[in-house]
Amino acid sequence: MKLASLKHGRDGRLVVVSRDLTQATDAFFIAPTLQAALDDWERIAPRLADLAESLEHGIVPAFRFHEHNCASPLPRAYQWADGSAYSNHTDIMRRARGNTLKDSDFKDPSMYQGGSDSFLGPRDSIRHASEAYGIDLEGEVSVIVRDVPMGASIEECRAAIVLVLLANDVSLRNVITEELPKSFGFFHGKPSTAFSPVAVTPDELGDAWDGGKLTLPMLVYVNSKPLGKPNAGQGLMFDFPALIAHAAKTRPLVAGTIIGGGTISNGDADGDVGRPISEGGVGYACLAELRTVEKLRTGAPKTDFLKFGDTIRIEMKDRKGHSIFGAIEQTVEQYVK
Repeated sequence: MKLASLKHGRDGRLVVVSRDLTQATDAFFIAPTLQAALDDWERIAPRLADLAESLEHGIVPAFRFHEHNCASPLPRAYQWADGSAYSNHTDIMRRARGNTLKDSDFKDPSMYQGGSDSFLGPRDSIRHASEAYGIDLEGEVSVIVRDVPMGASIEECRAAIVLVLLANDVSLRNVITEELPKSFGFFHGKPSTAFSPVAVTPDELGDAWDGGKLTLPMLVYVNSKPLGKPNAGQGLMFDFPALIAHAAKTRPLVAGTIIGGGTISNGDADGDVGRPISEGGVGYACLAELRTVEKLRTGAPKTDFLKFGDTIRIEMKDRKGHSIFGAIEQTVEQYVK
């Protein structure tokens, strides 16, 4: 089934969405919000699935589904933890700082805990005070879990995944550069993240989902021009069960925790860091990768980070070309109090 939260109060109004993303029906009589559903998932999920089936057969009241009316599926969450699962992205970002991949990178995931109190909706603007922050997008796949005990096994973590969604993990690259030397993690450099209009249960993904990863291209555009189409199932150092287990190493994860897989990134078949789409490669899911590749090739980056007025789009389609999660479409704007 496919679930969305229409903008309503702080936590949205839960609706079930048709597979083709054209129709929706209210689910408030089952659970008023997605978080309420996740808190009692074993009991609530079958009822929502029945409602989804009724929607597909046209036997419940329905209305036109508009993605621009959506908040993020969880407008705020108890926890948002983002990993860095793709070796190519880690390699490129290390090269940007004059470092290289280490053996330990393949043994222990990197992860940061982001702010989860104010996610952006999929059509909300990205507002910041200055272009000098180095505003960047990051196209990612994420999962929402039910309760996960501390020290959970890989199989327990695999079973805990109940929903899959897309993310734009907005990054302020020049702010991050100032924060990293403090050796105390990101804060200002990782502002509010945006998520796709719809979150889907893993069964909606068919054989593209193997229980731990989603093997489909992520389509990323800047100002309507393709930036990248890297495949989310390729180049992983860690799948989602491994990332969840890492997050739960020293603490339990409560229902509604969101775990991100990091910026999707594919290298070339010859082991190089990857080429732009214009050169026959699959491109990139963030501008920092393109800028680093440009610097490695020519000595300096040529592509700017996002400017006020720029637009971004992040989407994933199934093998028949149908949008699965809807699209994240955002405009960069200057923040004014």
